[in-house]
Amino acid sequence: MSNPLKGWQVRREDIAFLGHDLQRPECILAERDGTVWTADGRGGVMRLGTDGDQQLIVPRTASTTSQDFETRYVQAQGSLPNGLAFTREGDFIIANWGTDAVEIMSRSGEVRTVCSEIDGQPLGKANFPLLDSKGRIWFSVTTREQPWTNQLNSRANDGYVALIDERGARIVADGFCGTNEIRFDANEEWLYVVESTGRRISRLRAQADGSLTDREVYGPSDLGGHPDGFAFDAHGNLWITLIFADRLVALTPEGELLTLLDDGNAEANAAYEQAFAARHVTPGVMAANCGTLCPWMASLTFGGPDLRTVYLGSLRGTTVPFFRSPVPGAPMIHWGERV
Repeated sequence: MSNPLKGWQVRREDIAFLGHDLQRPECILAERDGTVWTADGRGGVMRLGTDGDQQLIVPRTASTTSQDFETRYVQAQGSLPNGLAFTREGDFIIANWGTDAVEIMSRSGEVRTVCSEIDGQPLGKANFPLLDSKGRIWFSVTTREQPWTNQLNSRANDGYVALIDERGARIVADGFCGTNEIRFDANEEWLYVVESTGRRISRLRAQADGSLTDREVYGPSDLGGHPDGFAFDAHGNLWITLIFADRLVALTPEGELLTLLDDGNAEANAAYEQAFAARHVTPGVMAANCGTLCPWMASLTFGGPDLRTVYLGSLRGTTVPFFRSPVPGAPMIHWGERV
């Protein structure tokens, strides 16, 4: 069977936009009924209904005031949901970039902290949660450095993946360079890990007890940019967002890297790449490096009744771009459990 992504790219005229006046819609969840949820920079989660209605759900303690670039993106103060997943009951598992904790929030805004430290030590920058078929929560921590942007220059391998199960919370793999999104394959045999600052995807074999072994790099050792979010399609292609460069690429099962959408600013990206090579990335250089369709393209998810609608998340966008894919996505675990 030929790969449906070969020779295919996203046409700009085929991109539509969902929502308005969003803040930092970094991570997106799609449900079977067409409802879309996004993380929101005002401290909660935004519901985007099929009728165009928007509803912001925030913890009662969250501040919904806007903040400047330095505070919002570098210092990351206050509740700042980053990665999202559903519990089996349909509540939200939140990796909170602002509170440095993993939380669960109900659809009415009640929040409880699930994990804020391991072995008596603060988590660091909690990035992304993942629920497996056994009901266990996995999550990634990007770095322990403060502010987190220092890690872009230090290249510290201080990121890790942790697991919460009946034994409590524990680190199951560490030594990653900018740990970001994590995903299982369909059989939960391999856990795939984005190393954003390392500019690569790694994977580890998952054992029944939650231990991870046989770590290896999956695909190129350098993707040509910083991977942030990713998702498998039904053909086995791994779709990857490259933040700052604002490119959407796909890694085929054979290891070929395909560019599906390029919305980057070539001049600004060249300046950023020079600063990154010199280990002198500043907030100003970062801020200048973004596109216009989906600025700081951070994630993607497949949705729609046939899983062929691709939604893009971003850190600096105010809408959710979406388009149709020639191949359906691999369903997230909640797709089979919840309607």
